[in-house]
Amino acid sequence: MTIKKGQSWGHAGPLPAGGVVVHSDADARAALEDARRRGVAYPPLGLLGGDLCRTLGGTGDEARLRSGEATTFTVDLGQALVDGSLHLFVAHLVARTRLWTRAYVVMNAQWYSGERWHGRAGSRDWNLGPRAHPGDGLVDAYDVCLTVGDLLRVRPRLHHGAHLPHPGIKERRASAVQVELERPLPVRLDGVPIGRARSLSVRVEPDALTVVV
Repeated sequence: MTIKKGQSWGHAGPLPAGGVVVHSDADARAALEDARRRGVAYPPLGLLGGDLCRTLGGTGDEARLRSGEATTFTVDLGQALVDGSLHLFVAHLVARTRLWTRAYVVMNAQWYSGERWHGRAGSRDWNLGPRAHPGDGLVDAYDVCLTVGDLLRVRPRLHHGAHLPHPGIKERRASAVQVELERPLPVRLDGVPIGRARSLSVRVEPDALTVVV
């Protein structure tokens, strides 16, 4: 059931038999894409890492997943039509230039760890979707057009989710979004590069997954 404001969410319960333990958003996506290719139901996922895991308060403790202390959630799944090819994602879709001055970002999770910043050591730790909720039947989309000066002012605010509102970032919360970019940009789904694309169409499959943290 899609979550509503003020409503409790999740319930006590361990990872069931047949559940798949994953260590990252990319691993989760791979397990779901494999199920889709084989035409079988999506398996329950035990989350040990990744941005969806962090959004749900996961601890990374595998023993917890199989104990009475585990929490089970029903969450949404992102479906992305990228230049006509269908893909799945659990946490985020990011299409961007190298410097992030032009980007289109779709968040199903709150956090984004992503790749490195300009090739520098250290992963990101960004509260990129401060209002994003993986169980509300919506995605949070951000159409980003920033100058380098804007970017330098925005970046220190990203960890705290204080980068919004901003005139160079158009925000939309919806069950489906689409964009035709001015030129093809590199696209990553759950941190996995899938190539360049110009046409992006994203929709939510509500309550599609069972995940355990």
